Amino acid sequence: MISIGFHTDAFNTSNWTFEQCLKWAQQHELHHIECAAIDGVYMLHSLGYWPHIALYEDPILLRRKMDRYGVQLSEIDAAFPLSIPEGLTLGVEYAIHTIRWAGLAGCPRIDTTDDKEKPAGATDQEILAHLKRVYGMILPVAEAHGVIVNVEPHGYCTTKPELMAEILNLYDSPYFGMNMDTGNTFIAGRDPVAYLEQFLGKVNHIHIKDVSKELADAMKGELTGIALSSAAIGEGVNADNIRKCIELLVRNGFAGTMSLECDAQGGPLLERSLAWTRRVLEETLASAAARA
Repeated sequence: MISIGFHTDAFNTSNWTFEQCLKWAQQHELHHIECAAIDGVYMLHSLGYWPHIALYEDPILLRRKMDRYGVQLSEIDAAFPLSIPEGLTLGVEYAIHTIRWAGLAGCPRIDTTDDKEKPAGATDQEILAHLKRVYGMILPVAEAHGVIVNVEPHGYCTTKPELMAEILNLYDSPYFGMNMDTGNTFIAGRDPVAYLEQFLGKVNHIHIKDVSKELADAMKGELTGIALSSAAIGEGVNADNIRKCIELLVRNGFAGTMSLECDAQGGPLLERSLAWTRRVLEETLASAAARA
């Protein structure tokens, strides 16, 4: 069963709290939510202007609050750029702290990625060796807590399918998988449908993100990711690819969460994104049932 959720970064520009995002999810009959983890104290979050969670918050108490809204965490974003030298120190600690918190909060997975730039002077094989050490330190903790570590296409290595394949083959573990992103792969100059199809067996969570024509015309093939999409899903130049990705997921029995990503602009763009995605999913499921 495919579920639909959203990333709370949709409300970054609205200065919402995490609980406001829970209320929005409840109002729109969504039962899954994704957020970023803050490992420490952040001014905007502390003052109530940032829609993510801090790891100093008690995960059990937060889980109980979420239960009252009928909402669960589908994934926690711990996307420190693990390919840089600090990935072995700051990145590993950030991921491990997030895993421990996620396990207590009842969240099944965390999201990780690499840097948008290739580390100065490093070869691709040296970066892969570095990432093997990084994930080799993270995965034992993930396995102990029953939390999946996902790799998202968002950087120099991960938006290149040949390098992503090598990363995902570093370790053979049911707790090591992939978070697909339709927008990042598109803006990096890849075909999101072909990219998803290549790694379908590893994907357990997916970011659904469209791309505005203006951004695509200016930067396609020049970027490795999009910080916050200004296009409502279904209204950008990536809409047809997203529809095909949903068809591919349904055809292959995907049972994870499609997490919507866009700048909600206070809600309206995310509402339009949700309506479009629900309609496409319903049409795709109906078509698949008719063929069965």
